[in-house]
Amino acid sequence: MSLRKFMEEALSEWMKGRGPESDIVISSRIRLARNIRNHPFPMLATNDQSQVVLNKAMQVLEDGSLQSISRFEALKLSEMSELEKKVLVEKHLISPNLANESRNGAVLLSENEAVSIMINEEDHLRIQCLYPGFQIKEAWELANRIDDVFESRLNYAFDEQRGFMTSCPTNVGTGIRASVMLHLPALVLTQQINRILSAITQVGLAVRGIYGEGSEAVGNLFQISNQITLGQSEEEIIDNLYKVVKQIIEHERAARERLMQESKTRIADRVYRSFGILSYATVIDSKEAAQRLSDVRLGIDLGLIRETSANILNELMVMTQPGFLQQYAGAKLTPDERDIRRAEMIRQRISPREA
Repeated sequence: MSLRKFMEEALSEWMKGRGPESDIVISSRIRLARNIRNHPFPMLATNDQSQVVLNKAMQVLEDGSLQSISRFEALKLSEMSELEKKVLVEKHLISPNLANESRNGAVLLSENEAVSIMINEEDHLRIQCLYPGFQIKEAWELANRIDDVFESRLNYAFDEQRGFMTSCPTNVGTGIRASVMLHLPALVLTQQINRILSAITQVGLAVRGIYGEGSEAVGNLFQISNQITLGQSEEEIIDNLYKVVKQIIEHERAARERLMQESKTRIADRVYRSFGILSYATVIDSKEAAQRLSDVRLGIDLGLIRETSANILNELMVMTQPGFLQQYAGAKLTPDERDIRRAEMIRQRISPREA
């Protein structure tokens, strides 16, 4: 497969799209945790019991109930290679938990990959909707429609007082995890980020890296999500997140204006240096690539760099991950070989003269 063909087929819609506030908000995601009544949670289920859950979910797909929303394809984890599973994790379409530990795990993927429904992950169902830009309310509307389809055909584990019953107590209640991925380089450069993140945690929100809990916030990318799932409605949870993210966007924009007013020459030097390194480097590791890409994306958003697409950060933060690089190469690569391939892919994507 050629590099161009790989890039065209590898990207999900959320990576290619330009949603609202997309100069700062990379993506918006809703995830719903659901379980089927009178069936053991996945961590306690036997192979036969998890197969029953898989069959029930597949019946919903096969009876055409989901087709009014989108065309879906079912992928069973047992039929996939480790590399294929790794790529799905890197594209944020399945969780590491599903890829590594699931019994009779599967995922139902919509045609444009905006929706992924994980089966037999930590819970029987994990319904995920992923949109480009700041579209958390739109993602919730779609997730709610899909949830209604499953709820009309499956008997959910639900308690009138506690809400939806889940494997992890932190999901009990609404079972919702709403998250927004933000690119905040100006707040980092102006050393305001720690104060902002501290304030976020005090209003019931969590801050994580791009791959969720336990991941590092590389490339100035931060995932903001709700921690509270019990005692508030889904709308209240989303509204709280929406208001906080709007404030963060305003702070980031103000910080960018301040940089341009007070340190334009230094910022220009920083982003041009990173653009030059990415355009000509023959070896680059993932951490440096993430930081350099963050600089270039900031340069694009500030109008300093016009030679390449603003979607470069969305695309390359996924496409330069180990699984993608090895899929493109068609072979298992050593860390050094991945660094070489990563540099090659970035050069091809960032420099029009080599495309």
